[in-house]
Amino acid sequence: MAASVSGRQPASSTAAAVGTKIRLRRQQRGMSAAEMARRAGLSKATLSQLEAGKGNPTIDTLDAIAIALSIPLADLLAREADTGPVYRPGTVAEPGEVSRELLRRISSGNSLEIWRLRVPPETELAGVPHATGTTEHLLVSTGHMTAGPVDAPQDLGPGDMLAFAGDAPHFYRTDTEPADITVVLASPINT
Repeated sequence: MAASVSGRQPASSTAAAVGTKIRLRRQQRGMSAAEMARRAGLSKATLSQLEAGKGNPTIDTLDAIAIALSIPLADLLAREADTGPVYRPGTVAEPGEVSRELLRRISSGNSLEIWRLRVPPETELAGVPHATGTTEHLLVSTGHMTAGPVDAPQDLGPGDMLAFAGDAPHFYRTDTEPADITVVLASPINT
């Protein structure tokens, strides 16, 4: 990530969204920044940084803020519904390196994440089991690979799609050519 002019890392979209929610909820409660900081056990400067989207709060800090605001922690983390199309330009993968790129995260009863996975030739990746109930969907754009659960792998080529239980051990293995796949992870949201 490139540094900003001030030498600091630019705020992430997640930090900015969380900061906006903290400020909005504080204002909805009619609470001053000083009162909010006191109730959450934070300095006013820390709260100001968080509201500006420039902080990197721990879960404990967000939990303290949620308690001070008398709201569920999820209210600070939930993303608003999308208002229009989202375009992500393609990126160039470095030859010989695995490239992982989060394309999108969507919530609608499930947590959905869309990833682009570029795997070099003759590479095997072990898939760590995801949360219980997760389904993994693979769509191969280019190349050939063997992928899926360790006990039932499938040979896949361009245009092939495979869905399987992502909460069990799985893997991805390319042959003599690289592969470019889209991976969609659908995990249930437990409330």
